[in-house]
Amino acid sequence: MDLSIIISLYNEEESINELVLWINKTFEQKSLSYEIIMINDGSTDSSWKIIEKLSENHPEIRGICFRRNYGKSAALYSGFEAAQGDIVVTMDADLQDSPEEIPEMMRMIKEDDYDIVSGWKKKRHDGIFTKNIPSKIYNATARKVTGIKLHDMNCGLKAYKNEVVKSIEVYGEMHRYIPYLAKNAGYINIGEKVVKHQARKYGKSKFGVDRFFHGFLDLLSVWFLQKFGKKPMHFFGVIGTLMFIGGFIIAIWLIIDKLITQAHALVYRPVTEQPLFYIALVAVIVGVQLFLVGFLGELISRNSMERNRYDIKKRIR
Repeated sequence: MDLSIIISLYNEEESINELVLWINKTFEQKSLSYEIIMINDGSTDSSWKIIEKLSENHPEIRGICFRRNYGKSAALYSGFEAAQGDIVVTMDADLQDSPEEIPEMMRMIKEDDYDIVSGWKKKRHDGIFTKNIPSKIYNATARKVTGIKLHDMNCGLKAYKNEVVKSIEVYGEMHRYIPYLAKNAGYINIGEKVVKHQARKYGKSKFGVDRFFHGFLDLLSVWFLQKFGKKPMHFFGVIGTLMFIGGFIIAIWLIIDKLITQAHALVYRPVTEQPLFYIALVAVIVGVQLFLVGFLGELISRNSMERNRYDIKKRIR
């Protein structure tokens, strides 16, 4: 199969029929085989009934229905597992992503050998203060942390080689950082295409401004896990050791200073009455705790089933 289109949806009953017609119209003149995988993420409206009815007349439509709302990452993970196409495209169901962008994204993967092609909604039809400005700040931060020069990391319209989506695990809220997960799995050829952003036609967005705060925390999480997930001692152990040494040196210096002053019969201040001594003690204690956290993390990592899992690109013999 040439193409799998994965659509995660939650309460989008007004747009489903129109979206399927739009997709079919885009590909009706093209000689390729494709499937549309629609993941109903616990919708409370009639979205799933519409998908069931559409599948009766459209054999290319496949459906997955969650018992409750698990979130977009869970939906994409299930879609990636089910995808059979050589190229996998993700898009939203709210008609803001245009299926007409897909053929060019497919060409970029086939001819330019990109592993991922991410959409860039250069001109957005969203609120300036609720989405545009927060989105620019968020994407600038993401570029800095991940090193991936994408203008719109969170764009739902993306195209992947099938092997990419089969090599990564999307969970929690990590759907925002699939390009970064792919990069850390060895797929570094990541491209970008300016796509047309449609104004929302039905209903309202399911995501609020708080998603940018959650996104920032998720960015820190995925960065930390990718950088130190298999070597936690390199983070906790280093910081813990530095804090322990710093606190220990300060405490010893205060004691020596007190003994020297006392030996010269000078007025001295008891060590236990100096705030710096207690700060040093706290640094020593916290340093030991951080070192132990790193040590325990290292033990867990060494016993993990994933410790020797490597993605091998090619073999000879």
